[in-house]
Amino acid sequence: MYQAQEQFVALNKANLEAAARFANVALGGAERLFEVQLKAAKAALADGMDNVTTLAAVKDLQQFAEVKDAVAQPAFEKAADYFKSVYEIASETQAEIGKLIEAQVAGFNKQFVVALDKIAESAPAGSETGIAALKTAIATGNAAYENLSKAAKQFNETAKSNLEAAAKRAAPIVAKKAKK
Repeated sequence: MYQAQEQFVALNKANLEAAARFANVALGGAERLFEVQLKAAKAALADGMDNVTTLAAVKDLQQFAEVKDAVAQPAFEKAADYFKSVYEIASETQAEIGKLIEAQVAGFNKQFVVALDKIAESAPAGSETGIAALKTAIATGNAAYENLSKAAKQFNETAKSNLEAAAKRAAPIVAKKAKK
């Protein structure tokens, strides 16, 4: 009985520590995201004030066209940088949480297999098949989880490279349109 209580306390402690790690990762990501948003808001305010001042000094349509070009390109670049930063923070936070989940799943599986082995030692004769079936089910579940995890990582990498490629392709197009 005492050993069961000790195991229960240890399990609760491990779960609390895991929850704290998850919370720290999530809060760290939120904090980084807030910093990026605050920086972007400050920059947008400053740029907006500069742009209003510049536009207020325009005297004719020719000068307006030139000013419009000078204002549009940096604004697009800053917006692209902002979205890239937000995406990177989200991706990094998701990757850290994914690692924590993988560690939790691996720990749970290890504990479950150890528990099955203890059960097998005291199980009645003929129950080996059932225990082997449970171990096979665990191995199958682990393989499926690993495949899903790999697919999610590949999707994330593909999305990131597509986002970067789209931003690179869009910059010259916006620059050409701004000059027209």
